[in-house]
Amino acid sequence: MELKSILEAILFSAQKPLSLKELRDVFATAVEHAEGNEIARSLKKVKEAQLTAALEELAKEHDAANRIYRLACVAGCWQFVTQPEFAPWLKALVGHKLRPPRLSQPALETLSIIAYREPITRAEIEQVRGVTVDGVMQTLLERGLVAQVGRAEVVGRPTTSARPTCSTNPRSNNVCITPSTVTPRTCSISARVIGSR
Repeated sequence: MELKSILEAILFSAQKPLSLKELRDVFATAVEHAEGNEIARSLKKVKEAQLTAALEELAKEHDAANRIYRLACVAGCWQFVTQPEFAPWLKALVGHKLRPPRLSQPALETLSIIAYREPITRAEIEQVRGVTVDGVMQTLLERGLVAQVGRAEVVGRPTTSARPTCSTNPRSNNVCITPSTVTPRTCSISARVIGSR
C-alpha cells in the first residue's frame, strides 16, 4: 500500500476538505487503530512535503485518467470535486432541498400554538414556548404549514402567522382546518346532507 492510495481513501471518505495538518493528524492517530500494521507505523510522522508531493501526483493521475471527478486544492484544503461540465445535472440534484417528512417536536409544538392562537406574532409564540423559534418558523414556512397573514396592530407592527387557508395552500386539496374558513366542497356536502332529510 502506498501513500497515494491511502490519501485517496482518506479524501474519498472525508466529509469535508482536509488541510495538510488534518491529514498529518489522521496519519498520526492511525497507529492507534492499526494493531501492528507496519505501514501505519512508518507513516505516523509523514512530512508535509511528502504529503504535498503525493497529493499533487494523485491530482495529475486523476486529470490524466479523464474521470468525472478530480482532486483539487482550495484554500489549502484537499478534496474530490466533480468536473465543471457536469454542473447542470448536479445543480438540478442539489437544488431541491430534501426535508424529512416528519416534523420535529419543537416544530409540532410551534404549529400547535399557532393553530390554537392564530393569528399570532413570533414574539407571542416565543413567550409561550420560552425559546426562540426562528429556525422552526422558517421550516414551517418552507413546508407551507404556516403563512404570514398580516400585521399586528401593536407597536412595531410585527407580522402575524396562521395556518394557510385553501386559497394560499394548493396542497390542501380544498380541505381546510381553520374554523373561520368554509370551503365550497364542505358547503356542497352539507347542503346535500341537509337537503336529503
